[in-house]
Amino acid sequence: MPCATAVPRGPVRAAVFDPAAVLGERLAPPAAGAPAHLWLLDAGRLRAATGLLAGEVLGAEERGRAAALRFPADRDAYVATHVGLRLLLGAYLGRSARQVELIRLPCPLCAGPHGRPAVAGDPLHYSLSHSEGLGLLAFAAAAVGVDLESVPSATAVREALDVLHPAERAELDRLPPTARPAAFTRSWVRKEAYLKGLGVGLAGSPADCWVGTGAVPASPAADWLLTDVAVGRGAAGAVADATGG
Repeated sequence: MPCATAVPRGPVRAAVFDPAAVLGERLAPPAAGAPAHLWLLDAGRLRAATGLLAGEVLGAEERGRAAALRFPADRDAYVATHVGLRLLLGAYLGRSARQVELIRLPCPLCAGPHGRPAVAGDPLHYSLSHSEGLGLLAFAAAAVGVDLESVPSATAVREALDVLHPAERAELDRLPPTARPAAFTRSWVRKEAYLKGLGVGLAGSPADCWVGTGAVPASPAADWLLTDVAVGRGAAGAVADATGG
């Protein structure tokens, strides 16, 4: 994967999602060449509202996946994020949430049906992520990827260093041990957002490209814009936009 020099920008903030403010409304979709629209969800705060809406807007596959999750916090985050996705897509596209047909595009690596998620027959692109009670959604006129992760323990970071580019591992080595988990997470969410935007996910190698561990991200390729997203609560977020430039 080609790499680019870091350009100062971000982090950006996402709009706070509220189902009551979206139901029955029409939202203007992101314009071509404009930054992605970002939405942040607090699953705990939305548990009652999204739980009631789940039966109305989620498909059978989504409800089944939610039920299969072991931990209540994971279920809440999944339900809130997917209900939010459906409601926002409906608002952007001017149709009911249940009328939005979600598909998978072909994988760029093998052409299998597990590439980037998409809306059938519509140019609006989206990506979603959730972790430990938070959800993050992105909508754009071009390919987009988003990731959200809680900061792991120092032990977990030491065990996962092979996912980083050699230059990123060197960056971590220069930091005090207490600063390494947050720096690692910044780098990880940037990588995963980019790989999700490409549609390859973790079938692509996160270690192949340098995106940096510091406060300023590096764009992974000339036609992609990588930006940190401020999500709070001991977590990190990032969005990768296909700029077409």
